[in-house]
Amino acid sequence: MPVFGLGTWRMGEHSDQFQQEADAIRAALDMGVRLIDTAEMYGEGGAEEVIGEAIRGRRDDVFLVSKFYPHNASRNGVMEACERSLRRMDCDYIDLYLQHWPGSVPPEQTFEALHELQQQGKIRDFGVSNFNLTELQQIPAADQTRLGCNQVFYNLAHREVEWEVSAWCRDRGIPVMAYSPLDQASSLLSSSAVTAVAERHSVTPAQVALAWLLHQPDTVVIPKSSRPERIQENLDAVSIELGEEDMAELDDAFPAPDRAVRLGMR
Repeated sequence: MPVFGLGTWRMGEHSDQFQQEADAIRAALDMGVRLIDTAEMYGEGGAEEVIGEAIRGRRDDVFLVSKFYPHNASRNGVMEACERSLRRMDCDYIDLYLQHWPGSVPPEQTFEALHELQQQGKIRDFGVSNFNLTELQQIPAADQTRLGCNQVFYNLAHREVEWEVSAWCRDRGIPVMAYSPLDQASSLLSSSAVTAVAERHSVTPAQVALAWLLHQPDTVVIPKSSRPERIQENLDAVSIELGEEDMAELDDAFPAPDRAVRLGMR
């Protein structure tokens, strides 16, 4: 799985932006971005339709991630949700299919459906999103080491996942996929620590925030943008090497939790 991807939250919500958004995804593919993340929730399927347009003729270039609603987590619900997503994206398979957040359906039903979809070749791998430690432990034991990822709200200013969840995942070889890695219009990018590190490396604060995440073990980032120039800027963060001084300065400014905290979610 690539360590850098393009998020598509808020895409597919406005028909007059459809072509612009599809063009942005195609531009990302041209830049070398290979992972595209989406969900049936985004634009109620609209983002998946944008992706379908963008990847037409280029399916083999893409590692495609999508997510299904918890209220579709029953055996039949998962099967039907997957079929709808495949139709919207006009493709034959999804590389990584995730339950968007925990719900009330017994996980045995959900994972039975995911296994069947995998056997049918409609998904290549499966995982979860926004699952805390207790919820991860409720997954059938045989599947706890088979998860393709746990996609979570994770950035320099929100490190809740580091209390328990990331270690549990790391011990089982499960990547953490960080959504909202730039913390969506927060004060993160204007902080003195981030700007100081950015100035030292002659890069942007956003690139520093992404590079910090990419320095965390087994972590994938999926920043969202519809602007090709910003996508390229974000992608360039992959090659930024932060030193021990940089990491220590950022850790001091944004410390990891030192007590039990709930997993963040947006």
